[in-house]
Amino acid sequence: MNNYIALATTFAIALGFLRLMDFFAHRGWIESKLSRKLIHIGTGPIFVLCWFLFNDDPSARWLAALVPFAITVQFALIGFGILKDKASVDAMSRTGDPKEILRGPLYYGIMFVALTVVYWKDSPIGIIALMMMCGGDGIADIVGRKFNSAKLAWSREKSIAGTVSVFLGGFVMSALMIFIYVNAGVFSAPFTNYLLPITAIAIVGSVVESLHYKDIDNISMTLASALAGHWFF
Repeated sequence: MNNYIALATTFAIALGFLRLMDFFAHRGWIESKLSRKLIHIGTGPIFVLCWFLFNDDPSARWLAALVPFAITVQFALIGFGILKDKASVDAMSRTGDPKEILRGPLYYGIMFVALTVVYWKDSPIGIIALMMMCGGDGIADIVGRKFNSAKLAWSREKSIAGTVSVFLGGFVMSALMIFIYVNAGVFSAPFTNYLLPITAIAIVGSVVESLHYKDIDNISMTLASALAGHWFF
């Protein structure tokens, strides 16, 4: 596909998904906490699958990165109060304060831009790190709030159930994306060759996410996952 058509298509799909979640949260059909996590979990896989729409031109990664970049700029404008968008605030903040978007959601977008430009389809590292952020960190909050379990000794705000779900969610989403990319011929090694590295990276990501640093796990666990990936790829 022409890369500019791919860019427009990716924009339409990504914004459509975000607006759908905004609409559900604004109408009160789903809680803002849940919509925030659904955006967190779903945006990444949708975006990474849209990479298939782009050809192998060197400009492709930069054009693809424009999608999360534009959405991140929108987050910043909403967070600073320059752009008024109550539906987005309802969907992405915990308390209805627009400034909350300047933390987790903004960092989320920044990591997507950085990993898209650095790794693109050249290496599985970026995809795995992004899936750890989406599937791991995203699912952890949902599971941690739904199931009561013992708190971690080194981080009283985090639970064992949440940390286990970071590992499982990150592993499953990473494995699924790599399976798709292997079967599409993007990565040449057999899929089974990736299972051990994904497991190790998921362990590193879940350990870093379990630390008590608040609001920066989108950066810390994603960078840790990417760095761990360099041991294997």
